[in-house]
Amino acid sequence: MNGRVSDRVTAERRRRLEELSRRLGVSFRHIGWLHQALTHTSYANESRVKVEHNERLEFLGDAVLELAISTYLFNHFPGLPEGDLTKARAAVVCEASLSSRAAELHLGDYLLLGHGEQTSGGRRRSSILEDAFESVIGAIYMDQGWEKAQSYVLRQLEEHLHRVEDGSTRVRDYKTMLQELVQRRADSHVSYELLSATGPDHAKVFEFAVKLNDEVLGTGKGPSKKAAEQQAARQALEILNNRKKKEA
Repeated sequence: MNGRVSDRVTAERRRRLEELSRRLGVSFRHIGWLHQALTHTSYANESRVKVEHNERLEFLGDAVLELAISTYLFNHFPGLPEGDLTKARAAVVCEASLSSRAAELHLGDYLLLGHGEQTSGGRRRSSILEDAFESVIGAIYMDQGWEKAQSYVLRQLEEHLHRVEDGSTRVRDYKTMLQELVQRRADSHVSYELLSATGPDHAKVFEFAVKLNDEVLGTGKGPSKKAAEQQAARQALEILNNRKKKEA
C-alpha cells in the first residue's frame, strides 16, 4: 500500500494531512497510511475507482491500542489482579474516551465520507470518530512500528490514564472498603504515611504505609500518592480478611 496510495493523494489532500500529522505529533514516512486511516467505507463504496478504506487499519489499531494500555496498566499497577486490570482498561479504552479524544484532535474534519454519511452528521458521530482514532493508531504502527505507536497511544490517552491512577476512574476503591470495615470496630482508625518518593519528576514512584491505629497493616507503591494508598489499603484488607478467617 503506502507508496502507491501516497502517489494518489492530491496536493491539497496531502497538505491537509500534513497539517493533521503535525497536530498529532507524528511525522509520517508515507502519508498514504494516514490518508487510508481517514477514508471511511461509505466513501470507498461510492467511489468509481478502487479506494482503500480504513476498516483493516481499525482492526489493527484496536489491537495495538489494547496492547499499549494493557502493558501500561500491568507495569504501573503491579498489585492489581487480572479482573481489576480488565476493568481499568475498559474504563480507558471505550467509545466515550476514544471518540472524545478524536473530536479534540478534529479527526472528523479530515475524514473522507460518502454523501449519505456526510449529510447525516457522520463527521461528529461517536462511532465513526472512535473507528478513526483506532485507524490512525493502525496507520502509525504500519508506518513507524510498535514503539512510536505505543508512545502515541499513551500520549493521547494520558488524561484518561491519570484518572485511573488518581482514583477518579475507580477500578476498586480499596480505601473506602477498608474504612467501612474499620468503622465497624470501636476505637479504631485508619491513617496513611508516606514512606518514600523516588524517581524523576515525570516518573515518580510513591510508597505508602497504611496503619490501623499504630499497627502497620500494609504498604503499597504507585505512580501517584492515591494509587499507592489504594495498593496499601488493598494489602491491609487481605491481612484483615485472613485474620477474620483464622478467628472463625
